[in-house]
Amino acid sequence: MAKPVVAVVGRPNVGKSTLFNKIIGKRLSIVDDTPGVTRDRIYGDAEWLGKKMMFVDTGGIEPKTDDIILSSMRSQAQLAMDTASVIIFVTDIRAGVTAADEEVAAMLRKCGKPVVLCVNKCDTIGDKPAEFYEFYNLGLGDPIAVSSIHGHGTGDLLDCVTAHIPEEEFAEEDESIINVALIGKPNVGKSSLINQIAGEERSIVSDVAGTTRDAIDTLIEKNGVRYRFIDTAGLRRKSKVEEKIEKYSVIRAKMAIERADVCVIMIDATDGFTEQDSKVAGLALEEGKACIIAVNKWDAVEKDGNTMDAMRKKLMNDFSFMSYAPIIFISAKTGQRVDRLFDLIKYVNEQNSMRISTGMLNDILADATARVQPPSDKGKRLKIYYMTQASAKPPTFVCFCNKIDLFHFSYQRYLENQIRATFGLEGTPVRFVIRERGDKK
Repeated sequence: MAKPVVAVVGRPNVGKSTLFNKIIGKRLSIVDDTPGVTRDRIYGDAEWLGKKMMFVDTGGIEPKTDDIILSSMRSQAQLAMDTASVIIFVTDIRAGVTAADEEVAAMLRKCGKPVVLCVNKCDTIGDKPAEFYEFYNLGLGDPIAVSSIHGHGTGDLLDCVTAHIPEEEFAEEDESIINVALIGKPNVGKSSLINQIAGEERSIVSDVAGTTRDAIDTLIEKNGVRYRFIDTAGLRRKSKVEEKIEKYSVIRAKMAIERADVCVIMIDATDGFTEQDSKVAGLALEEGKACIIAVNKWDAVEKDGNTMDAMRKKLMNDFSFMSYAPIIFISAKTGQRVDRLFDLIKYVNEQNSMRISTGMLNDILADATARVQPPSDKGKRLKIYYMTQASAKPPTFVCFCNKIDLFHFSYQRYLENQIRATFGLEGTPVRFVIRERGDKK
């Protein structure tokens, strides 16, 4: 399901991040220790009255500045505003309306997006102070008094935000369509691949421009299966201030990944694996999406008999945290193996959706524990009572045991390998939830 984006903007030190954290909750502070994956946490999911949204925190906007960092922060905020369905403009009642606030308000009036004016640091309960009414002068409608520290007024704020978002943006998507996100660093050939697919196919249903996102959805039917390709063209960085702008390219990739069933991680064959490829792959792993690693521009590589095998081995090492993802070598320019890509997308989507019965899982568990005894510590041995599948997309298995501390990560990996050996599950991550049930008595 697509989530509308809400950008939180304002000048520095008005409490944007505090408000952001209050709305998102404590989940933002959780750190995932998956090896080989780095992430920037500048976005967060929130739900209000059953409606799910993605909130984006921005650096403070300094409308007029020569400082390189401050100007790049302004560029970040502009990118967030371009992507957003609604903008929350945060101000500070203690400072009153400043010249910077007026300049930011002028920017927001021109952007054409709905703006909710938030007057922060209204920490006292009761009648609003006289200073509050000064914010009507910004010309952005009725301000909302909020205390981001205590949480006062956040409900009214979220009511106002959701009122500005059309119901269709919260609508569930057609489940018969396989949604495919093409993700990767700039200039890797994502748009070229879309053009190649669209040019070859005669059964294109429509090209739908995204209203709240920097992506174009291309709906294609092939062999009776409908695919929606989400081209994250907005990943391109606009200037040499790359590290700052890149944070917001992560948001665009995140938005595409959230909507997708399958992520095609595109690698430039002429450049090989880069740190940015790892970041983008990490986002797909975090969301539990089926993944394919597509090495593009294969036509531009000088090859001998061992080139493909050598590249495959290197990528398997580079993507060791995603060893389940199949690797395919393609050329968006010539169309080489693009047909095979469709088959692979359909296959990994089925693997990501697979459900395994509890009986079959426990047969595997009994065989696995007989082959390799569960770990023990100080005379106490791990007992795994039974295993069941809790959900699909990705396949998630719940194991009930006598002591969680004994259930080492290495034994989880062993069980995962046993399940994969039997059922495949190629292209999809597998998750385990460990529950302690106590002694059988």
